[in-house]
Amino acid sequence: MSEALPGKFGRFRVTSELGRGAMGVVYRAEDTTLDRVVAIKTIALSGTSGEERDQNEARFLQEARAAARISHPAIITIYEMGREGDVAFIAMELLEGVDLRELIRNASLLPSQALTIAASVAEGLACAHREGIVHRDVKPGNIMVLPDGRVKIMDFGIARLHEPAVRTQTGLLLGSPQYMSPEQIVGRAFDHRADLFSLGLVLYEMLTGVKPFAGDDLSDLTFKVANLAAVPPSHLVRDLPPVLDFIVARALRKKPEERYASAEDFARDLWAAVPEVRAVEAARLERSSTVPLGGAPSATQSGEAPSGARREEPLELRPSPRFDSARALARLSVLAAEAELARSRAGWTVPLQRPPAPRIDRARVATAVAYVLAAIVAIALAIG
Repeated sequence: MSEALPGKFGRFRVTSELGRGAMGVVYRAEDTTLDRVVAIKTIALSGTSGEERDQNEARFLQEARAAARISHPAIITIYEMGREGDVAFIAMELLEGVDLRELIRNASLLPSQALTIAASVAEGLACAHREGIVHRDVKPGNIMVLPDGRVKIMDFGIARLHEPAVRTQTGLLLGSPQYMSPEQIVGRAFDHRADLFSLGLVLYEMLTGVKPFAGDDLSDLTFKVANLAAVPPSHLVRDLPPVLDFIVARALRKKPEERYASAEDFARDLWAAVPEVRAVEAARLERSSTVPLGGAPSATQSGEAPSGARREEPLELRPSPRFDSARALARLSVLAAEAELARSRAGWTVPLQRPPAPRIDRARVATAVAYVLAAIVAIALAIG
């Protein structure tokens, strides 16, 4: 049996439930004063101690304060916040769209669309950063894509204000580790450039369909985020222009001072790359539309990997102290000179070295000749 809907929150009359999570419920409601449809996000405050209750309410309402200070098309609009009994609520813009997490899961984004989404998010973050607000939890689940292509950044619940009203508990990791910057995930001080690293991770996932860093547990993930470089996107997806590798690499620098200095700079590079990416997409479409009736050439015939296939990461071979070159070379296949050209793509080859002519043992030859002569003389005597 479903729970009965609450009647209202302030001046907002609840009409249906939109979703629920661990902390609260989101409802669809009508603004009875301004005659518009809104979303009501709630958090239940009952069942907690006084200090925990106050902390939860303060953190929840900080989302409203943070988002309300920002006026930008890419930031969700907050209308009102308040409390109804043991429930705190935020009335906000009702968004009809799909969250970015779903679009990535369905592989329904072209690279050019990924760039425009990331650029719009960067512009929204730039506005927040100018107000002294760091989002701290930029991830696909907090980005909504509307039917007309516009984006909305949501959930400023753990945003850090320039002068935060809520201080986080020491040792408490707030955010989503898979989308955190190195400084966040290891507990160091951070600033707005942490959001740029997170957006770089989101862009990478939009372009490739995979996260650049993954671990079996938090310690494994932390090590990779803090120390390892991501595989360039063009190594995973065919036809991505090199400029995207450079943009992603700069956003994902481990040291904040080596990243983009601002979200505006990040957005500027993203917009500048869009024409080149669209040209590549158009060329690919033209190639696919001019395939002969016999069908598309195979990957072997065309010399290209299938779209979306992971490319082999270039390997740098280094000498090892345990590598015995003399023994190893002796085990390599020796190919005849005329076969080298035909088989040069098969692997390692070494030029054929003809073995030296066998040595003649003169003593053995003399002995053999003596035996032959003796046999001839014996035959001659027998006949005579």
